Amino acid sequence: MLVRLRTVQRCRLPPIRRFLSSPAFATNPVPHPDYPPFIARVQQTPGTLQGTTRFTVLPTPLPQDSSSPANDVWFTDSTTQELIAVIDACLHNLYDVPRAKQIFDRLRKRSSNVLEPRIYNSMLESYVAMASATDDAAKPKYWLEEAWRLYQTMESSTVDKIAPTASTYALMLLAWLRFNPDSANPVSCDRAQTPLALLSNLIDREISVPSIVSDRVFESDEEAAQVIKMLSKAAVDLNLSKVVSELGQAEAIGSTYQDPLENHPLEYAAHCSHKSGTPADPEIPFNLTNLRNHLADVVLARRVLPSELTARQKLLEESVYDVAVTRLKHQAERFAELGITSQALKTHDLQKWMWEWHLKLQERLAVAIKDILEVESNPVKKRGRVATTIPLSPFLQLVKPEKLSLITILEIMRLQGTGGVSDGMKTARALIGVGQCVEMEYKAQMCKKNTTTDAAPAVPGAPAAQIFSKYQYWDLHARRVAAKQFVEDGEGWTADWTQAVRLKVGSILVECLMDVAEVERTGVHPKTGAIVSEVQPAFFHSYEYIRGQKLGVIRLNPVVAERIAKDGLRETLHPRHLPMLVRPKPWLNHDQGGYFYNKTSAMRFKDSVEQLAYLKHASQLGNVELVYAGLDVLGSTPWRINRPVFDVVLAVWNSGLRLGKMPPATYDEQEPERPDNYETDLRARNSYLQRQRAYAQGKANNHSDRCSVNYKIEIARAFLGDTIYLPHNLDFRGRAYPIPPHLNHIGDDLSRGLLKFSEAKPLGERGLRWLKIHLANLYGFDKASFDERVEFVMDRLDDVFDSATRPLEGRRWWTQADDPWQCLACCIELHAALTSPDPPAFMSSIPVHQDGTCNGLQHYAALGGDARGAAQVNLSASERPSDVYTYVGNMVEKLLEEDAQKGEKYAILLQGKITRKVVKQTVMTTVYGVTYVGARDQIEKQLKDRKDIPDEDTWGASAYLAKKVLACIGDLFTGAQHIQNWLNLCARLISKSIPADRLPEVLTDHSKSKGGSRKSTLPQDRIRKEQMTSVVWTTPLGLPIVQPYRKPKRKQIMTSLQTVFISDPNSPAEVNTMKQASAFPPNFIHSLDATHMMLTALECRAQGLTFASVHDSYWTHACSIDKMSEVIRDTFITLHSSDVLVKLQEEFLERYRGYKVPLMNLRSPRLVKHLKEAGARVVATPEQAKTLDAIKELLVISDTEKPTVEETDDPAALADLQNMLEQLQKEEPTPRKAKEDAATITLLGKFVDLTDILPPLPAKGDFKVEAIKSSQYFFS
Repeated sequence: MLVRLRTVQRCRLPPIRRFLSSPAFATNPVPHPDYPPFIARVQQTPGTLQGTTRFTVLPTPLPQDSSSPANDVWFTDSTTQELIAVIDACLHNLYDVPRAKQIFDRLRKRSSNVLEPRIYNSMLESYVAMASATDDAAKPKYWLEEAWRLYQTMESSTVDKIAPTASTYALMLLAWLRFNPDSANPVSCDRAQTPLALLSNLIDREISVPSIVSDRVFESDEEAAQVIKMLSKAAVDLNLSKVVSELGQAEAIGSTYQDPLENHPLEYAAHCSHKSGTPADPEIPFNLTNLRNHLADVVLARRVLPSELTARQKLLEESVYDVAVTRLKHQAERFAELGITSQALKTHDLQKWMWEWHLKLQERLAVAIKDILEVESNPVKKRGRVATTIPLSPFLQLVKPEKLSLITILEIMRLQGTGGVSDGMKTARALIGVGQCVEMEYKAQMCKKNTTTDAAPAVPGAPAAQIFSKYQYWDLHARRVAAKQFVEDGEGWTADWTQAVRLKVGSILVECLMDVAEVERTGVHPKTGAIVSEVQPAFFHSYEYIRGQKLGVIRLNPVVAERIAKDGLRETLHPRHLPMLVRPKPWLNHDQGGYFYNKTSAMRFKDSVEQLAYLKHASQLGNVELVYAGLDVLGSTPWRINRPVFDVVLAVWNSGLRLGKMPPATYDEQEPERPDNYETDLRARNSYLQRQRAYAQGKANNHSDRCSVNYKIEIARAFLGDTIYLPHNLDFRGRAYPIPPHLNHIGDDLSRGLLKFSEAKPLGERGLRWLKIHLANLYGFDKASFDERVEFVMDRLDDVFDSATRPLEGRRWWTQADDPWQCLACCIELHAALTSPDPPAFMSSIPVHQDGTCNGLQHYAALGGDARGAAQVNLSASERPSDVYTYVGNMVEKLLEEDAQKGEKYAILLQGKITRKVVKQTVMTTVYGVTYVGARDQIEKQLKDRKDIPDEDTWGASAYLAKKVLACIGDLFTGAQHIQNWLNLCARLISKSIPADRLPEVLTDHSKSKGGSRKSTLPQDRIRKEQMTSVVWTTPLGLPIVQPYRKPKRKQIMTSLQTVFISDPNSPAEVNTMKQASAFPPNFIHSLDATHMMLTALECRAQGLTFASVHDSYWTHACSIDKMSEVIRDTFITLHSSDVLVKLQEEFLERYRGYKVPLMNLRSPRLVKHLKEAGARVVATPEQAKTLDAIKELLVISDTEKPTVEETDDPAALADLQNMLEQLQKEEPTPRKAKEDAATITLLGKFVDLTDILPPLPAKGDFKVEAIKSSQYFFS
């Protein structure tokens, strides 16, 4: 049953001091002192997934030409969002408050649905600031009148329906303090309310008084202290002794609370009460910072980390642009000090170029912004330019020109080589990327400006259970709501920019950069041999074809591209994307968590306003508390750089030679020679051109790989000796990823080899055994029994020791491993353990992995109870690990033998060549919806790598083999096939459905005018436009998943570089039915394995185990593997014992209740066939059946059973349909067209309820998931 949960309102929460009291229910255990207070503890996992799932339900987005109040609330259109962004930009530093007020008032009149309390508070804050900033006697009165008028509107809550918050009252108290009749600057205002009236109002709303006096709007200690006195007097007059006591405690805290950074070099400037600098009174003054820090500690109930780390993290998150400009300036000054003037020494230095560009660009930007401002303020000039719907000057004024300059340079340098463009980038991506970085920098500035505390919240390392009962879950939610509100009030409000704003801002900055950035390029004259030099642009714009599409690209000058591959890249590293030195901020909301001073979203998704709306609403309802808790666990795992491995990596890098996947400094493949018969032999020419393209692509890939490795080395070097943390967030399917992109454990083998756990634990006998097994797995010997893997390592102990002690000088056994850098790390660890005095007591910190066997198929086998499939993916007990890839390869080999006997060409060619590697990728991706074309391409690549099949035969052989492999997989995993088909059909029907309240719009008569005559057309286009329903489901942990696949609508944006077409996520288009259907099975399985991982993470933390994961690969210390193995099995059993598919079906029936599927969308014979095979049916009366011939295979004709076919009873609609049929008959189309149109018209106006046609669940087999308890190779 669908449960619609109400949001916990802030006014219902207890006062601040009660956050240290006992939980709401006496049965709740007290959290561990080191653990987040909103994490309550129990000892049982299963209860979490039992009972009713908490669904998050929102209305389906409407087509672009329709609107409704509910739609406007959740899915703001681009025009409105741009106006809100303009308000934010105009309010910043009081840039243009009158313009902001004009837009704000217009939005209030049009619709108040999109305006939230924080926008109202921002307007109030600007009005009060304008009253304080102006010298004109008339102006303060005007702005104060506007502030009090807006406050009274909020207080009445009848017009705008926006209630005051704690910040609202803080602002109005500030206005009274500064301008009351007894103040230094009295301003008469009839609407003003006294502190007594304000206190009475906020008490009625149950708002905490201490949270008001600690609000960020009070800029000085004196103001806050005076407000405390004003409120205390008012509380006495109102006989509110409790409030008087709370204010007294707040004042005492502000005077005595110990600032954790008080003695640190980054301390706040000491407050001086006398302008002359004479000492203040000996009594301890009130300190607003101390009060804010204390309240943050109370609300978040965290320990303060060592101030040194906290301060370093703050510096780390300081603007990259401040750091970069300081470093570049310092280097330029060092050149001058050392007398380095020779261009031979300076010309090819990347940092030198960047510094010169920066100096020129900031001057160019200052002029450009001034010109834009002049044009926007002069209507005459504006009419002569291309019309724009939004002003750009407010956005360009948010960040200073010197920072805009660095933002542009660093982002363009960072984007080089992306999007399939070697030595360059796609123009649209570059422009939007630069604009987005400006937006991020502005928000980071605001976040740092308004941060209320330097105390870093700590996520615990001590054991504490994290799975919650119903009551504990809601206690968790209430605490998280309180913490979220505290952080929101402290950070202030900023608006999101639209893609169009980002693009336009980025285009101005990039154009200016391309105008001023130059480099000197030197080469040898081809005829004279003389060395010549020329000043050239560092970047240039061009067009090229990428995957058949003509796209604009920005390219780097070749000399710049060469230097990027060779020079250190620390100037282009983005600190907001680096590992953290302290535990990440706990996730409090969809955009509050991870980094402290930079906004990060809890979910990464592209152009999906619907997914964002669902995530916001789920957070408000408290449906995703366990997901946030899981992200906190993953982010709190401490890591270190593995110094011995780093030293080897650095030595290989400096040598410039290729080692495994470490790219060489100079591409070492031989360039193909042009054949002598190039001009005369077409076949020879084509062969040469093909090899030349492959060589060029390989060279470009080598350059890209070199840059990537350079990033990893620089980051690892920066954090040598430090304990680091990797904050995590989710993709739209719920899978967790580290936010730092360049060096993390989900990265490649090099990244994993460079990382180890910060905490070391004694191996023990079992841990020593698992370390050996892990080494065998890394080498590639992972299909044998555990004993055989241990024996494999012991037999090669000499090679292991040689690898550990002489990694580059010795035999290099480790370089032959499947994962060489991780293998090297394990060799070093095992050598250290075995050569220690007591190997079982050795303190080990290497992560040891437990990997699932084709994890997607494991989930399918468990869902379908498929015993045969379960045996192939190690869900059943066996003496040796099953290898599904080898098994499928053997099945294919048998089919080839049969075909070879019949003389099949490709069967004969492929006999004896079907290895595990040839079929592995196809088997592995089948569960994720690989198509025949995809399978063919995968197999073709593997056949080419074998190099024993002629090039001209690889395509035909791969096409033949793909069919055989897919057929064998279908035969082996029948249960998986049936579930995939069911999921696919459900998604297809859902994406074709229309909410019942939209049916009148579908049936409206649509006519087209052509040449003065009116031609009737079928309303198929309108039906397509109304099909806006995405597939939405809820994971067992409460996370709503929304498939983002829609038919993109492009918006044309004119820039000086080129015309750019971008998709507008704020303008939802109809769904892409085929993509919704094909992607649902893999996405659903991804959401399941993400849930399993989260459950495992939570339970591992409950048992005190260090945990990390790479999707279906779970990591912990060697000594903890046995415990983690138990947890993995327990959580998998818990997950699949909760009737996953039954709950999914129930959710669909409830979520899409009342949605209608037009029968005309069911007329495809192939779809009808699949629906019939799946058990779907349409009940119709004999009379109805006469007009439903197109779907007769689905019909159940009955006089007794209630029909599921619904027909419109609107006389006008019926008349329209009849008129269409008659009109089409008059137009004399071809017989075939007439028959198709007539069949379509008979289905128009007829619908079937989506819940009636959804097919039943496939029958479940007899495999019991509890059997994995006895399977030692389930995860191994």
